[in-house]
Amino acid sequence: MDSLRLAFMGTPDFAVPVLAEILAAGHEVVAVYSQPPRKAGRGLAEQPSPVHRFAEEHGIPVFTPVSLKGEEEQQAFASLDLDAAVVVAYGLLLPKPVLEAPEFGCLNLHASLLPRWRGAAPIQRAIMAGDKETGVMVMQMEEGLDTGPVLLAERVEIGPEETAGSLHDRLSHIGASLMVRALAALSRGGLAPTPQPETGVTYAKKIEKAEARIDWSRPAKELDCIIRGLTPFPGAFFELGEGRNATRIKVLRAKPLAKSGKPGEVLSTLGRIVVACGQGALEISELQRAGKSPMFARDFLRGFPLEPGEILA
Repeated sequence: MDSLRLAFMGTPDFAVPVLAEILAAGHEVVAVYSQPPRKAGRGLAEQPSPVHRFAEEHGIPVFTPVSLKGEEEQQAFASLDLDAAVVVAYGLLLPKPVLEAPEFGCLNLHASLLPRWRGAAPIQRAIMAGDKETGVMVMQMEEGLDTGPVLLAERVEIGPEETAGSLHDRLSHIGASLMVRALAALSRGGLAPTPQPETGVTYAKKIEKAEARIDWSRPAKELDCIIRGLTPFPGAFFELGEGRNATRIKVLRAKPLAKSGKPGEVLSTLGRIVVACGQGALEISELQRAGKSPMFARDFLRGFPLEPGEILA
């Protein structure tokens, strides 16, 4: 396989294995683009992104522009004289001059079976919607949002207990291998683009905080999907107490049961917490108080004793 001269454009943990595999395959990554450092932690010190840190550890120049719309940034990118750019969860829109600067354009790794779940949160949305499968796709980028033709794809089954966290990790490593295969085919001139279907388009919009609050009037099977899709972040939650004294409780693990009661009614607290939903009930086995470590339901109940018949908000 011929080595390609590449730029890598990515930001979160999901993108790091892809960059690592590209380097291991012998490609020349001459520049990494990532989101600017963000303030984080107790001291609110600026923290570089996971991709930024990885690139620095491997001696790759890192660029963190706020935008790529300016002529100066576009000229700097064009001057890299790239064969291609690899884009994985970068977080910035690429204008046409950037998309067209590399000889073979920009290849994007997207964590869904396009055209389903275009956009920001495809992993979470697939689980929240109860999808039975998803996948990763290498796509030739266009100006539209995840609209480009597909170059390679791999389908992945979503397990009945799969969380966004576990699926994220699986797809990250599968996607890394897929991207390396795509680059190998690109270097041989063997990539055949397939236009996306015009039907079946859905959008994976960013997760809003309001969506994370558990609505006990919904069916237990739906809530199970929502809880798994929001684990570990931001976490589906309910509250105990009222007003300023309310304590936010994340539900990390639960399963639907064929029991009934008023929505939000605590049905049982024998080792696990069973709560009635609009249809069926949820057996909650793992929870997390704000600022605390995850704990099993039996341990949680020692500090927050719940009584059957109590209604959760």
